[in-house]
Amino acid sequence: MSVPWADSYPGGPPPRPGVPGSPGVPGSPGEPGQPRRPGWPGRPGELPEPGWPAPHRPPAAPPAYLPPAPSRGWTDQGDWPGRIYQRLLEQRIVLASGRLDGETATVLCAQLLTLDAEGDGPVRLELQGLDAELPAALTVMGVLDVLRVPVTGYVAGQLGGAAIGVLAACTHRLAYPSAVLSLAEPRLNLDGTATEVSTQQQQVAAMLDTLYIRLAEVTGREVDEIRGDARRGRFLTVDEAVSYGLIEAQATAEPRRPAGPRR
Repeated sequence: MSVPWADSYPGGPPPRPGVPGSPGVPGSPGEPGQPRRPGWPGRPGELPEPGWPAPHRPPAAPPAYLPPAPSRGWTDQGDWPGRIYQRLLEQRIVLASGRLDGETATVLCAQLLTLDAEGDGPVRLELQGLDAELPAALTVMGVLDVLRVPVTGYVAGQLGGAAIGVLAACTHRLAYPSAVLSLAEPRLNLDGTATEVSTQQQQVAAMLDTLYIRLAEVTGREVDEIRGDARRGRFLTVDEAVSYGLIEAQATAEPRRPAGPRR
């Protein structure tokens, strides 16, 4: 007669082992007294279960071809802005852009006077997005009035405030198709005592009269009309500026001139 399995062990039978888990699913717990067996490693892309060592992956081999690093447009920047301006001056082209204050007006006048002394050819003055302080604009206007050579002003972007006077002082005035001219009163900051501010206001009024008189001479309009348009802040397209008298025509392509010697 066979002995029951439970009776063959004194003190009771040992706990039964648990059921192994399927891939990605933990195994089921065993009977009391049996520790839980860890599950199988997870699916590809998932982290393995606790207690299971991560599979060893050999390091990826480097690619057989490494693409070259991108190159910069300027390999040696150095003083390239100065070199470009120098090459423009060799072609008798002067570039004025941004804010025209006392310091930049001095540089601009020096360039114009240098070209006037070096030759008799015309000068091309590029006014690109130019705004100007009133005293600085009048300084450049005074130099343009005494140059021997003709100066043609080209307007690009928006030209406004006192910078309109720089354009008016040029011998010829043209504008690129997308240019905008703004008749507006210049912005001024006055400080000091009451007496000093009053004196400064009188000086500003005299400088504004000089500016508006020059615009009236160029456009053939009355000074009061120009003063009123400036107070209202009038914007003019190229065609409107031609009708107003500020520019002569829209700029067109010119025949290419031979390049001068490089220095």
